[in-house]
Amino acid sequence: MTTINQDEIQKFSRLADEWWDANGKFKPLHSFNPIRLKYIIDKCTSHFKLKNIKQNTLYNLKILDIGCGGGLICEPLARLGGKVTGIDASYKNIEIAKIHAKRSHLKINYLCTSPDQYKLKDKFDVVLNLEVVEHVENLDLFLKSASSLLKKDGIMFVATINRTFESYLKAIIGAEYVLRWLPIGTHDWQKFLKPEEIEKKLSLLDLEKKNLDGLKFNILSNSWSLSKDCSVNYIMVSKKN
Repeated sequence: MTTINQDEIQKFSRLADEWWDANGKFKPLHSFNPIRLKYIIDKCTSHFKLKNIKQNTLYNLKILDIGCGGGLICEPLARLGGKVTGIDASYKNIEIAKIHAKRSHLKINYLCTSPDQYKLKDKFDVVLNLEVVEHVENLDLFLKSASSLLKKDGIMFVATINRTFESYLKAIIGAEYVLRWLPIGTHDWQKFLKPEEIEKKLSLLDLEKKNLDGLKFNILSNSWSLSKDCSVNYIMVSKKN
């Protein structure tokens, strides 16, 4: 068994050269990044009782970013002092990430692998699954494998899209067909997951939900904000007991 969906890997590999183009195919992720990063930093700072020092907020925290793509999340977390590992099943994504990290003079451990095939005996304080669970082949195996890489009392982030009528209108019809923010076919609505579905699967892995928040886009201000509305984008934080 594997968690790798080859069709999904090929889809993102074809776009790999555009990861760091803020006006390219990944423009939505670039605009999405500040609110995601702030959320991750705030929750890590609170959970691990870290001192919010500007350059070393995440000092020595071991962080794993699963489905890291070109490193859009890995790099800022590394700049804040985190010991960051990024894994992705796309070789091309990993090569792009390595090149950009080298240019940025950042030490990030990038590996072309998936959580179920991760061979090192590492355990992490933080595991990130950001906009990846809707693209994997075997969700149960994926979450079990990701959980096995998390330390006791560590926290896992899962950010994805809810399976609602509103998400179909906004994340697929709006984002792909009308606004053309994403290439048509980027998402499959049937693979979107409701928060309660994720929570149930994680609870079976001894992960306890700590936070659930929505992320909303305001088309007038062209900005993202946190919300209690989880009908489209949401992010869940769970602690390993």
